[in-house]
Amino acid sequence: MKNSTTIKEKLLKKIRKALLEKRDNPYPNLEDLPLYPPPADIPEVLFAEQFTAVNGQFVFCEDEVQFIENLLSLAEARSWRKIYCWEPPLQDILKLYEYPFFETDKDFELADVGMTLCEALIARNGSILVSNANAAGRRLGIYPNVHIVLAYTSQLVMDLKDGFKLLKNKYGNNIPSLISTITGPSRTADIEKTLVLGAHGPKELFVFLLDG
Repeated sequence: MKNSTTIKEKLLKKIRKALLEKRDNPYPNLEDLPLYPPPADIPEVLFAEQFTAVNGQFVFCEDEVQFIENLLSLAEARSWRKIYCWEPPLQDILKLYEYPFFETDKDFELADVGMTLCEALIARNGSILVSNANAAGRRLGIYPNVHIVLAYTSQLVMDLKDGFKLLKNKYGNNIPSLISTITGPSRTADIEKTLVLGAHGPKELFVFLLDG
C-alpha cells in the first residue's frame, strides 16, 4: 500500500518528536555574552569618532573656562547673536563668566543657537540621549539652526542600555514622557537621494564635553 503521509505531516511528526526529547541548552550563557567585541578606544575617543562620522562637531574642554573660550571663538566666527539657554545649571555657568544669553523665549523665532544639557552620550554610535524632563523641553534642541550640547565625561556610556540605566537611577519611577536620541544634525535624502542637512531641525550640532 502506498504511503499517503504528506510532507507537512512528516515535518510535524519530527517537531513533536523533538519536543518530547529533553536536551541540554547548547548555549546556556548566551544572554550574558557581550553583543559587541571590546572597544579598541576609551569611550571619549569612540564617541568623538562616531559623532564626527555623522557630521557632528566635537569639542573637548578640560574645564568651564575652556568651554567659555571655545564658545566665544565660535560665536565670533559664526556671528551668533541670539543664544538661548533655559536650563538653570547651564545658565549658572554662563552667568558666572558673564556670557550673554536669552533665558526666556522672547524673539525665539530669531534664535541662532539653542544650548542644552543632555541625559547621556552613547559612545557606541555617537548619539546623544535626551529627554523632556529638563527646562529646555522639546523646542530648544529642534528649532534653532544650531544646537549646542554641554555634557560631562561622567555621562558617557558605551551602549543605549547603559543610558537607560542612568535614566532609571536618576528618575526612578518618574520616567520622562519623551526619551529620544540625536545622531548628528537633522538630515534627509528624500529628494533625488541627495543628502541635505538641516531639513527638519538644526543644520549644525555641537557637543562640548567637559571633564567631570
